[in-house]
Amino acid sequence: MIDATRLGFDPFLGWPVLWIVVALAALAWLGYLFLRGKAWATRGLALTLLAAALSNPSLVQEEREPLPSVAAVILDRSESMEFGDRETAASAAYANLKAQLDADPSLEVRVLESDPGDDGTHLYGALEGLMADVPRDRIAGAIFITDGQIHDLPKPEDDDRHIGPLHGLIVGNPNRGDRRVTIVDAPDFGIVGETANLVIRVDDPEGDDVDVTVSVNGEMTERLRITPGENTSLPIEIERRGENVIVVETPPGRQELTLANNRTATTLSGVRDRLRVLLVTGKPNQAGRVWRDLLKSDPSVDLVHFTILRPPYKTDYTPTEELALIAFPTEELFEDKLKEFDLIIFDQYERRGVITQSYLANMARYVADGGALLIAAGEPFAGPGSLARSPLASVLPAAPTGNVYTGNFTPELTEAGKRHTVTLPLEGRKWGGWMRYIEATAKAGDVLMSGPEGKPLLIVDRVDKGRVGMLMSDQIWLWARGHDGGGPFAELIRRVVHWMMKEPELEERKLSLVAEGDTARVELRTLLDTAPPLTIETPEGSLMEPEWREQAPGQFVAEAPIDQLGLYRAEAGGLEAVALNGPANPKEYADLQSTTEVLSPLARETGGNVFRLNEAGTNLPEIRRVGNRGSASGGNWLGLRERGAYAVRSSSSQPLLPGILAAIGLVALLLLAWRREGK
Repeated sequence: MIDATRLGFDPFLGWPVLWIVVALAALAWLGYLFLRGKAWATRGLALTLLAAALSNPSLVQEEREPLPSVAAVILDRSESMEFGDRETAASAAYANLKAQLDADPSLEVRVLESDPGDDGTHLYGALEGLMADVPRDRIAGAIFITDGQIHDLPKPEDDDRHIGPLHGLIVGNPNRGDRRVTIVDAPDFGIVGETANLVIRVDDPEGDDVDVTVSVNGEMTERLRITPGENTSLPIEIERRGENVIVVETPPGRQELTLANNRTATTLSGVRDRLRVLLVTGKPNQAGRVWRDLLKSDPSVDLVHFTILRPPYKTDYTPTEELALIAFPTEELFEDKLKEFDLIIFDQYERRGVITQSYLANMARYVADGGALLIAAGEPFAGPGSLARSPLASVLPAAPTGNVYTGNFTPELTEAGKRHTVTLPLEGRKWGGWMRYIEATAKAGDVLMSGPEGKPLLIVDRVDKGRVGMLMSDQIWLWARGHDGGGPFAELIRRVVHWMMKEPELEERKLSLVAEGDTARVELRTLLDTAPPLTIETPEGSLMEPEWREQAPGQFVAEAPIDQLGLYRAEAGGLEAVALNGPANPKEYADLQSTTEVLSPLARETGGNVFRLNEAGTNLPEIRRVGNRGSASGGNWLGLRERGAYAVRSSSSQPLLPGILAAIGLVALLLLAWRREGK
């Protein structure tokens, strides 16, 4: 304990009223002086005595308990501290610094480590939380042990009550650079089939041109060479509705602190504007109206429908002016505007010279380049005019045997159909029968429905970038008409068409990856009974191989612990998926170079300084205790202020101007003033 004596005041009227009285008395005295009063000094003494009496002065004796000053030490544990010898140097400096500070009994030391899972390094926020219950007149200072990349520092000019003096101990080699790629600007959505502009930037300390690869939904679409330090615009074709994951990556540079920022990604939502469909009906039939009604009922479908009523070789002597027919625009449809269609449907078409072999070859290329083709086969498909006997056969997943089955049968789902996303929701329903089946042999793809004797009825297949579907019967219209109880005509066709349009939710072979927090979860959808081996690549390039767990037939799931922000990539059986843990461009990887420039302005504003440590973290500056004013740092030392705070444990007071004495003195002075004025 420390005994101390001080002068105390406890005004009878309160400080605001006292100051008002003093101000009025001073004005009155100045007026008296201006009018040349004779007793100005005596009246001034009287007013002063009155003010002193009203302030109630006393001599206060206290027993004071000194309180230690409080210093904070914040250790940076963000992911950028894991590169090189930073973490080792920081830990050594932290232990040494804490030992020195703990040896000072007049100092209370508070320590804290930052959250390694944050997006960015938030040391100042951690400091404010740590010192929130400490009065400012007890704060001795704060010390950051970091690589210098701090993302929550306030501007020095924003507030004059920053916690300080603030010092920084910087670890890491300042001469080591790092190549990184960032997405500067990306649209949120775009129209399917059109392009969207993605703006990227590569920073490289070497400055030479850099190779960059761009992939969309796991498929590499472009490789280019760009200049570092410049924003580069990339046109990205949106290939499907829903989420499109765009990954941009660059190979390791000659200077690399980490590979985690050599790859970045963004998600772009594809919106389908209109579905452009070309329906070609080989001859008038019962199914033609059903196909047309189904497609026209969807307002998002632009339908072009042609029914071939008269083949070129048929002679018709009706005068031209009486005909209500138009010439079939084969060149315009299958040469000029073929690529403008999203889907082409052949309904019971027979080669009769209307569409030439060269046009059919164009259609085969159209499918390979990403188009969609649906064949609804009729009896002509089994004959010599079959599309299977044309250049289009190269993209068809089934070939006719030449036999046509006539008689009642009920379509059934195959084992693959019970797992395929197109037909999975149809399992367990009762369907009506059909009357005709075009026998075929499946050559490729997946058989989803079977006809008589388990033979292929509905086959779907992927052909290069495009997709093909084949229905080996012309009887699906019976379901639409409700024959024998009907069936899911509209639902089945819509799901087939949406699968052919590459809708993500209908992908039957799909690998999805979700990386959130400390867990990466992978889901696989397949038509196989077993799942292929799984590998997960971390942002740093290391590999994990978690085991699959079967959830349902054809559905598998796997999980793996993760502890890094950035882009993760999963691969299984030729399928790829990517996912971001955290934002697309994590602040923690935006700039990994060790620097003193970020912290220096705020440190100088608070009277502190920034010091660079060696690789071992052993060259700590000298720690000194300094007063409440002036700078708290030098060339090789840092200062923590000695605040001198205390707590009063007991006190007593003795009045210095009792009321009776003040009254006697005041009366005496007033009498003296009147006497002088009376002369």
